Amino acid sequence: MLGEYRITGRRANEIAADVERAVSAGQLAPGGALPPLRELAGELGVNPNTVAAAYRLLRERGVIETAGRRGSRIRPRPATTPRDQARLPVPPGARDLSDGNPDPALLPPLGPALAAAAAGPTVLYGDPVAEPELLARCRAEFRADGVPDGELAVCSGALDTIARVLSAHLRPGDTVAVEDPGWGSLLDLLPALGLRTAPVPVDDQGPLPGPVAAALDHGARALIVTSRAQNPTGAALTPARAAELRAVLAERPTTVLIEDDHGHDLIDQPFHSLAAGTVTHWTLVRSASKALAPDLRVAVSIGDADTVARVLGRQRLDAGWVSHLLQRAVLALRRDPPDPAPVYRARREALLAALAAHGIRAHGVSGLNVWVPVPDETATTAALLQRGWVTAPGSRFRLASPPGLRITVSTLTPTEATTLAADLAAALSTTPTTDSRLT
Repeated sequence: MLGEYRITGRRANEIAADVERAVSAGQLAPGGALPPLRELAGELGVNPNTVAAAYRLLRERGVIETAGRRGSRIRPRPATTPRDQARLPVPPGARDLSDGNPDPALLPPLGPALAAAAAGPTVLYGDPVAEPELLARCRAEFRADGVPDGELAVCSGALDTIARVLSAHLRPGDTVAVEDPGWGSLLDLLPALGLRTAPVPVDDQGPLPGPVAAALDHGARALIVTSRAQNPTGAALTPARAAELRAVLAERPTTVLIEDDHGHDLIDQPFHSLAAGTVTHWTLVRSASKALAPDLRVAVSIGDADTVARVLGRQRLDAGWVSHLLQRAVLALRRDPPDPAPVYRARREALLAALAAHGIRAHGVSGLNVWVPVPDETATTAALLQRGWVTAPGSRFRLASPPGLRITVSTLTPTEATTLAADLAAALSTTPTTDSRLT
């Protein structure tokens, strides 16, 4: 139960706020059971409906979960404790390979693009919310990649787009099928929206079709797939895997499909659309953050008319629109875009080869990261830290999948890759072997 902590409050919002504060302060531990409605109502001297409303607020905020007769419990990872808190400190002189960032040296200079953006016309209330040239350029790219025709929207990054699409179609308590291992920020977002997660294992080709079908058949209303440069594993959809997933979706056309293609300007693998001829509600989102600059919070998405209308309608009522200065800066940079894909491929493959030379199998067919299955994340990260390497423990990206480490290779030199592989081999030699598959 709750140990010595006593929940306080007279109104639903007061009770919910008290529980949230206690979770944030560590006074209520993840997994702890909350009192039954009537029991807590009696202790507080309030109507049971008041406690029920408080628990509903906590579920919607991603703090607790309710499992029928088992009652309500603090979520294993409440929304008030994001996964980024698991990042290890970087000691002086250590090499940080944990952040997932692109190489700053491969990002284009922002000054000229921002100057060009500022030279454009002043935007006033009532003006179009998106830059026409940016939309036209992105629509042409979508068509060239075989994406179905649809409506376009500009939001503040991939996560903002995904949150808006989910909120447009789902309600607290609904389930979303997600990749496991998967993007840590997304795994935090879903409970914050009051949504449940159905983990789907992945291999180098993307989500496994059988588990995807099973998750959807067991009630998941939405599916989120990373097309390429999957974070943390580097998985990328192949033509065969895309065809298998399209077949799964075609039999379940009410699924809300979200395709995240944040790596479209980072890699040279082709794009394979899942939306064509499969589901009624779909969105493909492409963000400028990784290829152009993480501070450019601009993502252009395409989707069915109903979904995009809901997203834009809600956006008008909160953010209004994405700054035209940012949109124009992205447009200016995309007129002569950088091509970091060969560099990232070479750095990624250098580490994979160095690991293979020590008999260590890892995953990373695309993107900025390499995923290394390990038997013990804590012991391995600690051993690497002693040798001057900071890596990301897999717990930041996992739900039910086996342990692993994420190593960001975006700035890793071939010489460093050789040294890191030797150090990792030494660290693993003191722990039992483990299955090197993702699933």
